[in-house]
Parts: sequence; C-alpha cells; structure tokens
Amino acid sequence: MPDRRSPNLTFPASTATVRWPRLTDRELAWCLRSQQVIRHRSVIRLFAVVSRLGDGMFWYGLIAALLLLRGTAAVPVVSRMLLVGAVGLVLYKALKARTIRFRPYARNRQIEPRVAPLDEYSFPSGHTLHAVSFTLVAVYYYPALGWLLIPFAMLVALSRIVLGLHYPSDVLAGALLGAALAILALP
Repeated sequence: MPDRRSPNLTFPASTATVRWPRLTDRELAWCLRSQQVIRHRSVIRLFAVVSRLGDGMFWYGLIAALLLLRGTAAVPVVSRMLLVGAVGLVLYKALKARTIRFRPYARNRQIEPRVAPLDEYSFPSGHTLHAVSFTLVAVYYYPALGWLLIPFAMLVALSRIVLGLHYPSDVLAGALLGAALAILALP
C-alpha cells in the first residue's frame, strides 16, 4: 500500500505530544496491536469500505430512503439528522483545530494508514461522532432500523482504529459527543 503520509508534515514535540503524552503512548500500543492482528486484505478492505461509506454516502442514502419510503412522516427524523450532522461537523472541526492531536501513523512509522485521512488531526473522530448521532436519531424514530444501523455504527468506529487513523480515545470521544448531540436533538 502506498505511503499516505503527507511529506510536508512536521510534528513538533511541543504541540500534541506534550498535551497527550501518557494517553498517546498507551494508545499507540493498541494501535500497533490492531495493525499487527488485522492483516488480512479482505478484512482491511471491509473496514476501508465501511469507512468510505461513513464519509457520508451511507447516511445520505439513509436520509433519501427515509424520505422516499415515509414521505413527510420522515421530515422530523431527517431534520434532526441534518441538524446533528451540521452541529457535529462544526464541533469536531473546532475541536480538531484546538486540540491538535496528530494521527497515530504520524506518531509511529510502524502504523500504516490504510486509507487516506480526510484531515490532519485525530481528536475527536468525526466519523464516529456522526455514526453514533445519526444512528441514535434514526433508531429513536424507527427502532426496526437498529439491526442495521447499530452494527454499522460500531464498524465505523472500529474502522478508525483498524485503519490507523485514530486512537481509541478519539473514537470514544466521538461516540460520546455524537450521543450527546443526538440526545439534545431528540424531542
């Protein structure tokens, strides 16, 4: 797999490494283990596809399907999904710019980024934030979708670590933020 690290990046010890030293060092071990254990191409490909779908395609498809199948009855759920999506985007981008935590592969060359990242920083996981918030909102209105959305959201969250793009705490923070946004958006 080609090296997806940006050749222009420099990682001064005075930024994220100073802010996150113990946690980052512990989590790097988890990231390394994940990369060592999950080496089968088909499994990596599965997580790459899940990650790509989690970029938005899956959620846009869900919104379109709800509107097509439920019509105006889907407007409350779709409105709330769009709201948590927009607020989540602003929130995670602001947090990433403020916390400046470099991705695991940028801290340890043994961790291979298995897909290209969407941005430079890792905290929090925006994919996980959106997967959890969209899932909770959709399942609140349509509990029967839980069998599909809950496993997909879990795969999105796990993909972030498996693909070398996030630390476990990035994913946990994204999940907690996503859950909080969903709870605030629900009636």
